[in-house]
Amino acid sequence: MTEILVTGATGNVGRQVVGQLLAAETAVRALVRDPEAAGLPADVTVVGGDLSEPGTLEEALKGVGVVFLIWPFLTTGGAAAVLEVIARHARRIVYLSSSGVNDDAERQTDPINQLHADMERLIEESGLRWTVLRSDTIASNARGWAGQIRTTRVVRGPDIAATAVVHERDVGAVAVRALSGDGHEGATYVLTGPQVLSRSQQVQAIGEAIGHPVAFEKVPVQLARRRMLADGRPPALVEALLAGVENRPASNVITSTVEEITGVPARTFRAWAEEHAEEFRPDRAASEK
Repeated sequence: MTEILVTGATGNVGRQVVGQLLAAETAVRALVRDPEAAGLPADVTVVGGDLSEPGTLEEALKGVGVVFLIWPFLTTGGAAAVLEVIARHARRIVYLSSSGVNDDAERQTDPINQLHADMERLIEESGLRWTVLRSDTIASNARGWAGQIRTTRVVRGPDIAATAVVHERDVGAVAVRALSGDGHEGATYVLTGPQVLSRSQQVQAIGEAIGHPVAFEKVPVQLARRRMLADGRPPALVEALLAGVENRPASNVITSTVEEITGVPARTFRAWAEEHAEEFRPDRAASEK
């Protein structure tokens, strides 16, 4: 069997895909910028390459039949060249997109959803057989609150429309089926968790998991912009994230896709919070101060 190449293999979803492919005894190759720092299981073939430099992908793609693609940039610049290289080697591609993409809209509501819509179009035009996974907000995004929760038990940030947060393990499980099984070509799957949750409700669930109340404090967009820029985040990323805060419409969509494809109901955000509770608890030395 030809190997499956996983991009974004050291990220939250990518690690799930790699681990679950290994558990299914499927040959897996991980594309990373720095193989020495990847920290992936020994059974994974780790190869160096960079999606921003399509020429570095040729060697990594030799013998690969299917690619799991996470596009890590804010524009589609260079994407056509990357897809051209992939198409010279692989037969199929599975792309991680966003549930916010609206097929009926001429333009999407924010830059990140527009990026995903543009990538989907390029993939459809690439000649590759494709599957698109439109994921809702991924639970592991909450790790960005860990520092605030550990130190103040208050999460301060811009609010955003409630969403059916999905566990990254479930996204990985669907990806593995699409990568290694038949019957998924040309399919667009919308992946959600079982509950629509606001940021305040997510923060509350984390507090319950760690045994301490945690509050969410909404920060005005202009203040959030200043803080994010002061933290050193790239201006383009800041504007893309805040555009989602301001423009993304509320959605009550909950799908049964995870269970239909994997046979297991989608996990709750509360389950995710309990699994990761230690990441949000203050260490003993800090709590004794």
